[in-house]
Amino acid sequence: MDDEKLKYDTILTHAGRDPSRHLGAVNTPVYRASTILFPTLAALEAKEGTKLRYGRRGTPTTHALEDAVCALEKADRALLAPSGVSAISTILMSFAEPGAHILMTDSAYGPARKFCEFTLRKFGVETTYYDPTVGAGIEALIRPETKLIWMESPGSQTFEVQDVPAIAEVARRHGIVTAIDNTWSGGYFCQPLTQGVDISIQAGTKYISGHSDLLLGTIACRAEQYDRLRETYLRFGVCVGADDAFLALRGLRTMAVRMAHHHQSGLEVANWLLQQEEVCRVMHPGLPGDPGHTLWRQQFTGASGLFGFVLRPADRPALGRMFDGLSLFGMGSSWGGFESLLVPSNPSVYRSATTWAPGGQTVRIHVGLEDPADLIAELRAAFDRLRE
Repeated sequence: MDDEKLKYDTILTHAGRDPSRHLGAVNTPVYRASTILFPTLAALEAKEGTKLRYGRRGTPTTHALEDAVCALEKADRALLAPSGVSAISTILMSFAEPGAHILMTDSAYGPARKFCEFTLRKFGVETTYYDPTVGAGIEALIRPETKLIWMESPGSQTFEVQDVPAIAEVARRHGIVTAIDNTWSGGYFCQPLTQGVDISIQAGTKYISGHSDLLLGTIACRAEQYDRLRETYLRFGVCVGADDAFLALRGLRTMAVRMAHHHQSGLEVANWLLQQEEVCRVMHPGLPGDPGHTLWRQQFTGASGLFGFVLRPADRPALGRMFDGLSLFGMGSSWGGFESLLVPSNPSVYRSATTWAPGGQTVRIHVGLEDPADLIAELRAAFDRLRE
């Protein structure tokens, strides 16, 4: 059947699968391979034109995941990396040259900033951080040497929604490539390439995996950006193991039902938090009162389970009582899995173009697949401990 006539969830259920190539197996098997053998000298000499030539360059398992990521992100081509940070670094290095200039949102994921500050700077690349809400006003920051504009929407830890189409339109007029960290949406609730962006990156560790048991980065791009990215990718020896690719494919098949649950439960918990006297601010673009809500409605079809809130001022012992008594909410890095997480954060340490001073403790929350009533009950008990 013509894919163009299929609904999105149907496409994701079937993308990257071809049972006829694998003895009828529904899922593409795990191909653990380094050496690929060729039957004749002519075939060996023609290997540059073959898709399978060496394990680091891909196997049927990783190729299946690349195809599925293209379907998910509505992209022309895709690359896989061993982590989200590796995917970010691959993109940034692809535009690193002496004298180059990069524009990066001030709300970007911390390791992306650090790569610019500690690695790209050594190569003579200058980075300017900009207010994530600048929109088309980013044109005033563009220089003749600007090579890349980096976005993340919603922003890491503070959840500002960027005017992605406006920024992409400005970049196109100036011949500048755009890239965006699309991890928050999982690629399911937003496809930035349809909004004019050139490259979309995800930590597939999060929602593509969905089970907190693998590390993965994905790069989805337009065809004209692929060769440049692929060259950097190959030079640095970036690759993904077949077992991780298999787990990512399995996670992707349940993405539609998982993301719907994250969306509904996240909004239910966010609305409850809005009503609590211990909370002075909730940062969730799906809430009508959020500053980014209008843009979110224009650019996204839903919201994931990750958002933030700010507690009214409390001393350290009180925060300890609140967090130490948690049982359903875990405290740990990452998010996007089936389990809920609650961690304090300090976004101010990653800001230079804007100021983060919310007047209390910032908290990042990930609402997993538990019943939201149980999560709310645990948060209510946590706030009771906070007041003791």
